[in-house]
Amino acid sequence: MRIPVVGVAIVRDGLHGFELLAARRTEPPELAGGWEIPGGKVDPGETHTQAAHREIDEELGVAIEIGQRIDGPLDGAWPLGENYAMQVFVARIAGGDEPVAAAQHDELRWLRFADWNSVAWLEGDLAPVRAVIDALS
Repeated sequence: MRIPVVGVAIVRDGLHGFELLAARRTEPPELAGGWEIPGGKVDPGETHTQAAHREIDEELGVAIEIGQRIDGPLDGAWPLGENYAMQVFVARIAGGDEPVAAAQHDELRWLRFADWNSVAWLEGDLAPVRAVIDALS
């Protein structure tokens, strides 16, 4: 059985349409330098949405409002390698706070949907990011 994780596709309205927040990983070494949608493991006794709120607060220091779930091919989840299954949610930042790179990230970028592939996404995040953009375009 795969370990449950959440991915949060944070979007905002930009000057030229929707923008997606991308985060560059610093660890573990095999993922360092790759870009992802932020998120992390679901703790025991925690729902996926609770995990999404907690992870984004820990990783980016902001509160979010969760919107739709973007279903993947594994009973609604997306495969992350052989060991993980990621539920992906679209979210917006609640309030006027700006996210700050912390924990496992050293850089954040807001990407216009047209430029979503201008960073080197981690392999497991490619299909979910495409699905988010398709769902919101």
